[in-house]
Amino acid sequence: MPQNDNLTLRVRNIGWEADGVLSIELVAPDGAALPPFEAGAHVDLALPVPGGTVSRSYSLCNDPRETQRYVVGVGRDRASRGGSRWVHEHLRAGALLQVTPPRNHFRLNEAAPAVALVAGGIGITPILAMARRLHALGKPVRALVAARTRETAAFVDEMRALVPGLTLHLDSEAGGPPDLRGWLATLPHGAGVYCCGPAPMLDAFERSCADLGLTDAHIERFTAAPAAADAPPAGAYTLVLERRGLTLEVNPGKGLLDTLLDAGVDVPYSCMEGVCGTCETRVLEGEIDHRDGVLSALEKQRGDVMMVCVSTCKGQRLVLDL
Repeated sequence: MPQNDNLTLRVRNIGWEADGVLSIELVAPDGAALPPFEAGAHVDLALPVPGGTVSRSYSLCNDPRETQRYVVGVGRDRASRGGSRWVHEHLRAGALLQVTPPRNHFRLNEAAPAVALVAGGIGITPILAMARRLHALGKPVRALVAARTRETAAFVDEMRALVPGLTLHLDSEAGGPPDLRGWLATLPHGAGVYCCGPAPMLDAFERSCADLGLTDAHIERFTAAPAAADAPPAGAYTLVLERRGLTLEVNPGKGLLDTLLDAGVDVPYSCMEGVCGTCETRVLEGEIDHRDGVLSALEKQRGDVMMVCVSTCKGQRLVLDL
């Protein structure tokens, strides 16, 4: 995870938000202002788990107008590979963590004629920041928040205060997941719609938006989409690094990022799953096999950037602005 501009931040407070959900407040040790962020942004935390340090991305959920702190929500993942489990079991107030400056691939279109927000589980964190921003702008917003049970529904009171007409859906009380298509069908034409949550919700959201013609639709994934995770290895192709004047061969079974790193190219990366956006790289030539969960369908069609940790080349030649 090469980073030249990491921040060393102190954990000032850890709060209980719901069963299995903690909020982590991060501040500069000297009280200095932090780099600004926009609603939808995330930071990566370097977590010293047993066996080494892992980097995990977490969305900022506090008000973007705040300059002295970052607040993230961390849900304890039952399939945790160590990150969220370590936070819940070992992180304490006063600890120092390495944190990347905020990045945003889930930007809010504040000029949209109407906005609707959909959150599932811990996916409420970037949605909450968006609700705070829209409330500060005085813009009306509709929102649906889903959780498995009332006990696991985090940040609901904050959302209600920002969105008085909030729809709260609890799977345990409703007997199943929300009817996203029915809820989205009531939105006006041209609405900007945003969804963050577990994969089944995101898949249902994307299908519903496509069926209803909601083209200004945006998602943020926690993990790689199944199609990307199950994609076959790419074939061999020629890689050209334009600014370096360097030509490399990417061989079958070896990823693009590994090829770059082995050649001594200092490319920033973090999640290795195509969901954080750290490794976004400009493409000058080549047909891209996009396997990330960051870029929108329109951005993928445009083909001028790619996530080099998971995406690859469909053809015989790829030219990057590196």
